[in-house]
Amino acid sequence: MSEEPVHLPPESAGSAPGRGRLQGRRVLVVGGGQDDRGLPDAPIGNGRAIAVLCAREGARVAVADRKIESAERTAQLAREEGGVAVAIEADVHKPDQIERMVPSAAAALGGLDGVVYNVGIGNEMWLANVTPEGWDFAFSVNLRGAALTLKHALPVLAPGGSVVLISSTASLKPGSRIPAYDSSKAALAGLMRHAAFEGARRRIRVNVVAPGLMDTSLGRAASIGRPSRAATPVPLGRQGTGWETAYTSLYLISDEAAYVTGQVLAVDGGLSTLR
Repeated sequence: MSEEPVHLPPESAGSAPGRGRLQGRRVLVVGGGQDDRGLPDAPIGNGRAIAVLCAREGARVAVADRKIESAERTAQLAREEGGVAVAIEADVHKPDQIERMVPSAAAALGGLDGVVYNVGIGNEMWLANVTPEGWDFAFSVNLRGAALTLKHALPVLAPGGSVVLISSTASLKPGSRIPAYDSSKAALAGLMRHAAFEGARRRIRVNVVAPGLMDTSLGRAASIGRPSRAATPVPLGRQGTGWETAYTSLYLISDEAAYVTGQVLAVDGGLSTLR
């Protein structure tokens, strides 16, 4: 990593004002809560940053998370931006809860124009430690949950709507050491292309955002477990922020990306292509 002082632009630091880029839109953020992992100074995570930024940019937001208290906190932060936000309790490991989540969000917001699926777990490191139960659980959350969310969201989304699936650069190159995580996140790209194909008839766009090494509470916890992670030489010289994942998602939800679908967009400081 570079030893030069890092001066983040306002967008990367989350301090830029809203510009009305999602005015009037209705967005469901799945995995919009946050696990601070006990850190007293926990930085904002991808899901919370996405929900808050969407509200700042004029959207009404539904925040879904398996921990309702965390979803409520995100919704409160979104409301402090002057937006309308509701919290929904939903565990994407349980199909019946996904089936309720999407119509609940649509009813609360008066319809849906965008969905962000920001859920991902990793468990057993190295193939030697993989168990059928661990593998299936990771896939049920990371991939099946996304598929079922798409199943219920595509018919509800307004024409011209957008879906963003949050993946990882671990889907593009080895690095996490967690086979089920890497594999399920890679499979999101195939699911995304099929969903984009189905959605095209109603101008519904589906894309993937693949964050790299991000300075979030989960990222810091991962670095504690694997210290070499923090020393990874990212070409741009630093880890990313949750806000940088959020701004990329914002772009894909907005009309600025009206002709972008079926794509994987890495937000990784060049890690997946320049190193």
